[in-house]
Amino acid sequence: MSPMSTVTAGTIDEYLAQLPADKRAALQWLRRHIKAAAPGAEECISYGIPAFRLDGRLLVHFGAAARHCSFYPGTVVESFRRDLEAYDISKGTIRFPPDDPLPAGLVKRIVRAQVARLRASKAGARRSR
Repeated sequence: MSPMSTVTAGTIDEYLAQLPADKRAALQWLRRHIKAAAPGAEECISYGIPAFRLDGRLLVHFGAAARHCSFYPGTVVESFRRDLEAYDISKGTIRFPPDDPLPAGLVKRIVRAQVARLRASKAGARRSR
């Protein structure tokens, strides 16, 4: 299911303020651990949901849907398939119930892997110029 269509916001705080308490708490928790793993990343709203940018490029997204919360770290999800067996995943997406957020250590490892992937692709793009 797509992010909650009734939520419109210009900042992550505005987005979170419009959510039910359980989803707000779960996403605030996720936000805190994303920041810890990528302290140089900037918060933004992208495609109508909270996101983080690093070096001008989108790093990860997260949001709320009707029955779950989602974390969108991109293609690195596949690398963590074993760690994510208890969650509903698809290409680039991890869905979890608000009352059972992802483990903090796992969030940090996923975000760091995505940081490494973005930086490697940026370095590769510079070399090919």
